[in-house]
Amino acid sequence: MLSERFSGVQPLVAVVDGGSFRAAAAQLGVSTAAVSKAVAKLERELGVRLLERSSRRLGLTREGAVYLEHCRRALAAMADGREAVAPARTSARGEVRLTVPFIAARRVVAAMPRLLERHAGLSIRLQVTDRWLDPIAQTDVAVRIGELPDSRLVARRLRSTRWVTLASPEYLARRGVPRTIAALAEHECLRFLAPDGKPRRWSFAHGGETIAVAVQGQLVVDQGELLLAGATAGLGICQVLDFMLEPRAAGGLLELLPEHAAAGPPVHALGAAGTMRSAAVKPVLAMLAAALA
Repeated sequence: MLSERFSGVQPLVAVVDGGSFRAAAAQLGVSTAAVSKAVAKLERELGVRLLERSSRRLGLTREGAVYLEHCRRALAAMADGREAVAPARTSARGEVRLTVPFIAARRVVAAMPRLLERHAGLSIRLQVTDRWLDPIAQTDVAVRIGELPDSRLVARRLRSTRWVTLASPEYLARRGVPRTIAALAEHECLRFLAPDGKPRRWSFAHGGETIAVAVQGQLVVDQGELLLAGATAGLGICQVLDFMLEPRAAGGLLELLPEHAAAGPPVHALGAAGTMRSAAVKPVLAMLAAALA
């Protein structure tokens, strides 16, 4: 089947320039029959003959000569249009609307200087929220942690995660080191308030499966970074995703029960198919992968 671009205009010009249907077919990379059918269809649509065909020569009719000039101008305009948009296909320009959850925001912002220095024509509109934003209507790229809700979207996996359980040396010196999962019942645990309004249960690997443990403590927060701040301050033990800890490694938090560390939810970048393939978004995706690696 002929493509939309090969609609009769190009075949007509190629036939005239090449002097034959065979030469036009070779130039366009299609069969001679395809060229002949395309020109014949164009003549039917216009209601006039464009070419005079005989066994010895192939020439334009008067109407064909007039139409050919319009065809040449149209093809030239199309070529100019392709040239004009070429930079948008090959370079990162324009604004990209990026949405990230609170626990990833600090790392993403820290990775932006190199991105924006390399792509001077690129700008980022960053929205930090744990709410779901539609990656088609409300944002261009959304970083999501956990299950993927919409099959219409293209997802790029940025990383796997694991849950790490942490406490400060000061807290452990004061309260002791829990050696088992059950021992956490005797400790002050800093909990995260999940979107459903309930404190998140902690996840551990035990007996070849992941178990959810309801822990107790005086402090419940709705932002993951506050868990790290509370643990660093000696308020208690926290459990967070591993990539949250890495920029704060100098904070002195110690990992507890590493033999029971459970796999966490994957991190993906989501967006509409066309948007995720655009020249502006590709370096943003590379930045996200590096920032959260």
